[in-house]
Amino acid sequence: MARKTTISREVILEAALKMLIRDGYASVNVKTLAAEIGCSTQPIVWHFENMGGLRQALSEYAMAYAAQKAASSYEDKLESFEFLGRSYVKMALKEPNLFKFLYLGENPVGKPYNLKDIGKAKNKEMIAMIAEQTGLNEEQVVRFVRNTVIYSHGIATMLATGVLKGTEKEMMEMINSAADSFILNEGADPEKIAKKGK
Repeated sequence: MARKTTISREVILEAALKMLIRDGYASVNVKTLAAEIGCSTQPIVWHFENMGGLRQALSEYAMAYAAQKAASSYEDKLESFEFLGRSYVKMALKEPNLFKFLYLGENPVGKPYNLKDIGKAKNKEMIAMIAEQTGLNEEQVVRFVRNTVIYSHGIATMLATGVLKGTEKEMMEMINSAADSFILNEGADPEKIAKKGK
């Protein structure tokens, strides 16, 4: 009969995520993770078999963690899109190691998004609602979203790698200004895109 482990998979993944955020992805291996938890390597090997299994599980766990933090309850799709950008910048500022893992090539599972997917099925509702809100057609909205994502990713990358310094407020002002320019360049009615709370 196989020996049962008292350390759960969730405890291991939570500790691995904590190490990744604090020390970077390179710091996470079976031995360092066991030391972090205060156990032998046996429970980790029992749950994940090897480092490959642990990497795969940690990648999925980290992506789910980031997705949960970026989830928006806004009905207004422009506000929802802005919230997503704010979450992205906040991660680059406060959890740069996680940002680098998810968005700068450290994740063995791959990138969580593809710019070619912006106009695809999973984003159709958001694209259609922004089009309705702004008076733009869906092709124009896809260009606006793509350009804003590229600009935001550049700022977040510079923040996470220490090239750019600033507050979340300063970074969001830069991104919002660029996004306003992108959407107005597509021909949106300025009255329709006026931000709430300004």
